[in-house]
Amino acid sequence: MKSPRHILAIIVFAQFCCVSLWFAGNGVMNDLVVNFNLQESALGHLTSAVQLGFIAGTLIFAILTIADRFPPSKVFFVCALIGAIFNLGIIWKGNGFLSILVLRFFTGFFLAGIYPVGMKIAADYFEKGLGKSLGFIVGALVIGTSFPHLLKNLSNLLSWKFVLINTSALAVLGGVLMVFLVPDGPFRKPGQKIDLGAFYKVFENSEFRSAAFGYFGHMWELYAFWAFVPIMIKTYALSHPENSFNIPFLSFLVIGIGGLSCVLGAYLAQKFGTRRIAFFALFASCICCLVSPWIFTLERENIFVGFLILWGMVVIADSPLFSTLVAQNTSPEMKGTALTIVNCIGFAITIISIQLINVLREFLDINDIFMILAIGPIFGLIALKKVPQSLD
Repeated sequence: MKSPRHILAIIVFAQFCCVSLWFAGNGVMNDLVVNFNLQESALGHLTSAVQLGFIAGTLIFAILTIADRFPPSKVFFVCALIGAIFNLGIIWKGNGFLSILVLRFFTGFFLAGIYPVGMKIAADYFEKGLGKSLGFIVGALVIGTSFPHLLKNLSNLLSWKFVLINTSALAVLGGVLMVFLVPDGPFRKPGQKIDLGAFYKVFENSEFRSAAFGYFGHMWELYAFWAFVPIMIKTYALSHPENSFNIPFLSFLVIGIGGLSCVLGAYLAQKFGTRRIAFFALFASCICCLVSPWIFTLERENIFVGFLILWGMVVIADSPLFSTLVAQNTSPEMKGTALTIVNCIGFAITIISIQLINVLREFLDINDIFMILAIGPIFGLIALKKVPQSLD
């Protein structure tokens, strides 16, 4: 029988493999624009299509309480396999904007059976030390999300299809590892029936509600920042032509470094408290939003890059901590559904912030528009004050 440490390693690696599907389209966006005659605004629309698919998936998964009624490792495997197929479909030469939009939507839909279900599996294994476990899992999400940018950097001499083929292959591998090597956890309490009222019942708990609202504020900022990191770097490079940037690699670095901060934040939470560390990280990312116009005026490239790396760390460090607070403040038989519901609403919020920035780019100086992301952290900080302090 495998030890919990080995189980966690498998969950983390499988999660990394599968969530690389998330930003696979973003990693090759310039190639998609050229090969399929897309407009520059396609970045925001295709990113939002994945988010919208994820929202639809999590909504259906939550209403049907799939993550609690069925073996979660099997759910993970099936969704990884189908998500990989839809991701691979982008390489078809007959695609247009609408068909790519649909493919990204269904990729997002089946990611609903990967990301929150992976956290549910961890919660079934780690009643104590859940925050640290989720720190590793969300860290895997972050690195998996940034991985297509690294693949794009490595595939400059190869076809852009290389990125999509490899991310799909990784997703299949992750699903296979999960279904064959991770059985049901010892703390799993399966739900017995469909509960159409689950979406509302979980919010009757005021402490759960406060933790969820803090997460929603965090999500307003997170994916909008990730989606537009390459645009930020490109904007700075255009206004400072004396500097040369490897945009795919730097995008990977800025997003991927957050994986380290997730793990670091989880360890700090064990010593100083989950809510306290979440509050600190959310406050720091709020400050980054507010001073973001200043970074585009910096003449020194290393300071600009350093600031983006710092922002990339604090913008995600609180994510596993919010998931921990959510899981700790709901009943065991509803953990999977509660995590799925919170993800559903959180990702719905990301569409609003991404599309808002997409629209504002047409009317305002791009240097100034990222300040609007501070709205979410401010809201989240207010909600967090009502969550009880706890050591994980």
